[in-house]
Amino acid sequence: MAPKVLFVLSSHKELGNTGKTTGWYLPEFAHPYYKLEGKTDITVASPKGGEAPLDPSSVEAFKEDAESTKFLKEKGSLWKNTEKLSSFIGKADQFDAIFYVGGHGPMYDLATDAESQQLIKEFYESGKVVSAVCHGPAALVNVKLSDGTHLVSGQEVTAFTDAEEDQVGLSSAVPFMLETQLAANGAKIVKADAWQAKVVASGKNGKLITGQNPASAGPIGEAILAAL
Repeated sequence: MAPKVLFVLSSHKELGNTGKTTGWYLPEFAHPYYKLEGKTDITVASPKGGEAPLDPSSVEAFKEDAESTKFLKEKGSLWKNTEKLSSFIGKADQFDAIFYVGGHGPMYDLATDAESQQLIKEFYESGKVVSAVCHGPAALVNVKLSDGTHLVSGQEVTAFTDAEEDQVGLSSAVPFMLETQLAANGAKIVKADAWQAKVVASGKNGKLITGQNPASAGPIGEAILAAL
C-alpha cells in the first residue's frame, strides 16, 4: 500500500492591510506534489474546506516554471475541493505524513489554528512525518506537545527568513516575523543564503522536515519521500 500524505493549504486570502490577495504559493504545492504523485496517496485539506485561495503573485512569478504551469492547468480540483482540516483530528494513524504548503496565508490562519495544532501534535507524537515549506512552518510555531513544550523547542528548523521577508517588502504586512518567532519558541534556526534551497530534517528519526523558501519546494518533496 502506498504511504498516505495529508497536504494542508491555507484558507486565508487577505495580505494584511495591503489590499492585496495572498493564499498558498503555487510552486510550493506543485513541486512537492509531483515528487510524491504516484508513489503516495495524497489528500488535500484546509481549515475552511472547499476552495483554498491561490496566491496570484505566485502564478505570475512562476509562469516560466514548467511544473507550476502544468499543475495550474491540470490539478485545479486539488485546491478547489479541499477537505475540512478538522475532520482529520484523531486520524493521524491513517496517514504517514502531513505537509504544510507555504505562501503568506498560513501566517494568518494556520499559525493560530487550534485544530491544526492538535493535528500536528497527533502526527508528531505518533511518529509520523511532520513537514512544511517556506511560510508553512508558521503552522508549527505555536504547537505544543503533550508535555507542554513547544514542538520546535530544541529542534533544528528552517523557514522563510526575516531577510527574505524584508526583501519581498512584506515585513510590515505580516502578523509576525516567522524566523524570529520560531527562534523565540526555542527552534535552532538553520538557513542558507536568501533564496537558496535548504531543507532540514530533525526531531524523532528525522521526521520533522522543513524547507526555507520556494527553491526548497522540490527538495522537501524528495526529503518527505525519503523519510517515508
